[in-house]
Amino acid sequence: MSIFTPTNQIRLTNVAVVRMKRAGKRFEIACYKNKVVGWRSGVEKDLDEVLQTHSVFVNVSKGQVAKKEDLISAFGTDDQTEICKQILTKGEVQVSDKERHTQLEQMFRDIATIVADKCVNPETKRPYTVILIERAMKDIHYSVNTNKSTKQQALEVIKQLKEKMKIERAHMRLRFILPVNEGKKLKEKLKPLIKVIESEDYNQQLEIVCLIDPGCFREIDELIQKETKGKGSLEVLNLKDVEEGDEKFE
Repeated sequence: MSIFTPTNQIRLTNVAVVRMKRAGKRFEIACYKNKVVGWRSGVEKDLDEVLQTHSVFVNVSKGQVAKKEDLISAFGTDDQTEICKQILTKGEVQVSDKERHTQLEQMFRDIATIVADKCVNPETKRPYTVILIERAMKDIHYSVNTNKSTKQQALEVIKQLKEKMKIERAHMRLRFILPVNEGKKLKEKLKPLIKVIESEDYNQQLEIVCLIDPGCFREIDELIQKETKGKGSLEVLNLKDVEEGDEKFE
């Protein structure tokens, strides 16, 4: 799609239009394709990487720029950058049916890929294939939300799939190295956050190798740093507690 704007004589290409209706009028902004979701999920933070121009339009395809008085009436300001942010956050992305179908298919597969990569069967410790996860997502009639990141939706899918099949996030294997004095006391505070303690070694320092739920990693890291005043260390040995040599099954 190529759009000519007579106001600034710039030809906009690869355009994604985001539209919002406010005070009975239509307002649009011109964005780069595939950048809107990144902005809304917090992955993309540079507004100039998202907006093709900081102008607010009433019709992007015709290059019709919104009038100052209409902006003030609808948004209470004529600061176009701030208005662009509002439309970018809350507006509706305009895409063709074909584009929307392609986007939904790709996001569906991306979500399934993330789930397959992060989860295992808790009984066998074997990972599931992407194809099986896709099939399970269809069985629960999961609908992709284009306004949410694939990572956010993968976490939602995992919660829903737990009600239908044996699946859980794969454990992380960590090694703690703690000062002996603080180590024993800290171990008691860490216990509720640890799934399995695989080994303990008391020497000049306390060394623990354990498995945790990935969702507890940040809390554990902050607890160790706080309680040991930076003297303790935390090392990720591997991201998945998966049986070695086992093939993925469907």
